[in-house]
Amino acid sequence: MSNNGLLKSSLAKKYMMALTGLFLCLFLVGHLLGNLQLFITGPEGAETFNLYAKFMTTNPLIKVMSYLTYASVLFHAIDGLVLTIQNRKARPVKYVVEKGSANSSWSSRNMALLGTILLVFIVTHMQHFWYVMHFGEVGHVLIGGESIKDLHTVVVDFFNPAKNSMAGVMVGLYVFAMAAMAYHLQHGFSSAFQSLGLNHPTYTPIIKKLGTAFCILVPLAFASIPLFLFLNAQ
Repeated sequence: MSNNGLLKSSLAKKYMMALTGLFLCLFLVGHLLGNLQLFITGPEGAETFNLYAKFMTTNPLIKVMSYLTYASVLFHAIDGLVLTIQNRKARPVKYVVEKGSANSSWSSRNMALLGTILLVFIVTHMQHFWYVMHFGEVGHVLIGGESIKDLHTVVVDFFNPAKNSMAGVMVGLYVFAMAAMAYHLQHGFSSAFQSLGLNHPTYTPIIKKLGTAFCILVPLAFASIPLFLFLNAQ
């Protein structure tokens, strides 16, 4: 038994890492579906996205889910770090000739690095959008006679080189973070099911194929949004 981390048992840590990881995968799908509305151009797209943003920040159930998401991110990050430290302590001396690529994928050997990149991205992402939405000076628009915060303009202007001199850099960093997420998911998705003991001769290959599709399509879709806004900026 270990006395470090949020849970004492290493097995319990792995269970919770798997559960929080799968929960965050569901969050990614929901978040992506909302953000895909940024592909809708013109006043209709702005109105649709602003109504979505209003719903996500005012609906009581969504607020509860948001707090659960924040907690899951923190737990996943902290316990992931603890597990990494424990694993390294368990094998303090490396093999004389280590052939990591022969025994594991690059992503599985660098989950801590990938997780750190994603954590930094999440913090900066929330600073640029979540914090501005809740505490920054955001303009308002009238929709159906109701004054609503104009988050659409905040997002579009952030990736507009005419409005933000760092827009190109931000797009590049965003795409880089999505590449890190793809590699993180490549190992994390299937290993989560393995940690939960859900291996099956019939279903495991299907899960691996779904995981491969997920780790490619979801990050690619997220990365395409800032690229689209940047290339179509006015």
